[in-house]
Amino acid sequence: MTSKAREGLIYGLVAYCWWGLVPLYFRLLREVPPTEILAHRIVWSMLFLVAALTRLRRWRAFAKCFRIPALFRVLILTSILIAANWFVYIFAVDRGLVVHASLGYFITPLVSVVLGMIFFQERLRPLQWLALVFAFAGTIVLVLSEDRFPWIALSLACSFSLYGLFRKKIPVDGLVGLSVETVLLVPLAAAYLVFLGWQEEHAFGVHSLAVDLLLLASGVVTAVPLLCFGQATQRLPLSTLGFLQYLSPSIQFLLALTVLGENLNTPRLVSFPLIWCGLAVFTFDSLRSYRRRVKSAAVVAIPNKER
Repeated sequence: MTSKAREGLIYGLVAYCWWGLVPLYFRLLREVPPTEILAHRIVWSMLFLVAALTRLRRWRAFAKCFRIPALFRVLILTSILIAANWFVYIFAVDRGLVVHASLGYFITPLVSVVLGMIFFQERLRPLQWLALVFAFAGTIVLVLSEDRFPWIALSLACSFSLYGLFRKKIPVDGLVGLSVETVLLVPLAAAYLVFLGWQEEHAFGVHSLAVDLLLLASGVVTAVPLLCFGQATQRLPLSTLGFLQYLSPSIQFLLALTVLGENLNTPRLVSFPLIWCGLAVFTFDSLRSYRRRVKSAAVVAIPNKER
């Protein structure tokens, strides 16, 4: 595994473990409507990103995105995709549908793997195909067991997998890309918060100091995992990134059943082990492939030293 791939793996693990625990944060904001939480996420994320751009001296790269039309158009699209993803997820947590949200993120890796094969000609090894079959089977069991059309799951899966695809296709790092996306969304978010204040329907400053602090922290809660995700997309194949994504919904799924009090039924008991079997097979294959490459590199290095 190259140093670039190792960095991508670390970034990916941080992002997906963080996202897995995010339902606990949103559960503390049950008194705040999802649309207002979304607006606060965008506005406070911008302040956090401004500080990051200044600290890392990335304003020149940020400005460059607005001068390249093709790049700017893609970032407009990704900003719409990520805003839609944020809203649907907040809505799901607010309505006590975290299992539905986790289903969406169980589907997302399958979509990411397929997109990687279509757009980047990524190829799967035999054991990776087996892992994909396990994961697909578990996901199908979850989808067919639900008593309603899984629009939350499908919306989350499509929006986030497409977001990852388009972000991978453009030469922009996580910080700069997220900053441009947030700038594009800030005017609407700020205008909505002003409107709520004018109508005296806002939650900020009304409920408690704890709620206000949580809303202020939404910038960090939102920006940090997305920054890590943006870095991971630049360093890892979509197929690898796709299977890492199972960490987040698995954590969400366990939280929904153990902490948030959602129901555990037989299909979920079947699907969860199937998906984790797929993840275990994929991990085993990745480690085996890495060891083979290390041994091959060592064999090549010995004759070179003898010369």
